[in-house]
Amino acid sequence: MKKIIIISIIILLAMVTGLILISVEPEEKEETVKVGVVLNGYMNDKSWSQSHYEGMEKTAEQLGLEITYKEFVTADNVAWEIEQFVKQGCKIIVANSAIYAEQIEHAAKQYPNIYFYHATGVGEDRNLASYFGRMYQMRYLTGIAAGLQTKTNEIGYVAAFPISEVNRGLNAFTLGVKSVNPDATVYVRWINSWNADEATANATEKLISDHNIDVIAMHTDSIEPLRVADEHGVMSIGYNIDNSGLYPETYLTAAVWDWEKFYTPHIRKCLQGKFDGVNYWESSDTGIMNIAPLSDKADSRISEKIESEMKRLKSGTFDVFYGPVYDNMGKLRVAEGENMTDNAMLNEFDWYVEGVVIDEE
Repeated sequence: MKKIIIISIIILLAMVTGLILISVEPEEKEETVKVGVVLNGYMNDKSWSQSHYEGMEKTAEQLGLEITYKEFVTADNVAWEIEQFVKQGCKIIVANSAIYAEQIEHAAKQYPNIYFYHATGVGEDRNLASYFGRMYQMRYLTGIAAGLQTKTNEIGYVAAFPISEVNRGLNAFTLGVKSVNPDATVYVRWINSWNADEATANATEKLISDHNIDVIAMHTDSIEPLRVADEHGVMSIGYNIDNSGLYPETYLTAAVWDWEKFYTPHIRKCLQGKFDGVNYWESSDTGIMNIAPLSDKADSRISEKIESEMKRLKSGTFDVFYGPVYDNMGKLRVAEGENMTDNAMLNEFDWYVEGVVIDEE
């Protein structure tokens, strides 16, 4: 009798469980969030745009995002590309260049239900965040590398435009050079373009031919300075990503980006409904910027010096433009015990520190 009762109970429980399972509808699969990314270069340019592509790919894998990239987008057609992203159902749009500032800010107002992230911009809104990193801190460290590596005390620097962003990096680099080598000079040539390969190559050739340069640094999206330097047996310092594999005999190090360190936490917050429409200017302690591994041809003094200065930067007790800082005309620009404001560094850097020589025709 007991056996019959137990079997009956088991059958009854199975029937009830079955009814419950039948009555519960299958759980809807969470919708994959679509993200549109506008690049001013190519995903494989071995430079600025590739650094964003690689970072976003890591973020997409971690957060399960569906990414659509548009390459080599100009300011003239970015509005059209944004419109296509909207039609495709993108909930987040990322743009990686300051050249899109006006169009991005307009689009943020036009599409209030879409979140915008704008690299190197300064705009802020309820659905718009701009972001950049204090790359000048890494440029200061690469300047130390150049200052200790050079034997001629003449260093070349190929740069895109004489704007605050580029001037800030050039000045930080030169302060790094001078901190370890007061006798060194940094010669600069402007390209007036971010990615014009021919003009960049010509400027690099001109620097090398006109001076006794044995180290070349760069602030361009074109990587022609690395190639030209390699042809002349001149050591080079790269930017954006580590290209040491291309020129192993002459590549010293680079100031590099790791955008996954920004994209993953901030897009995760966005997905959680915690978007902050502010202008982020991240420090070295976030890991967004770093210095690439040193070449085995690097001077033996460089590693220890960079390590100690990196610790100071990350501690928050020191920054590159702590005074006294003099310009290249001998004028005191930052007094002892003072530091440049963020606004001055971001928007008002129209002068050059001691040791910079603008190399013009």
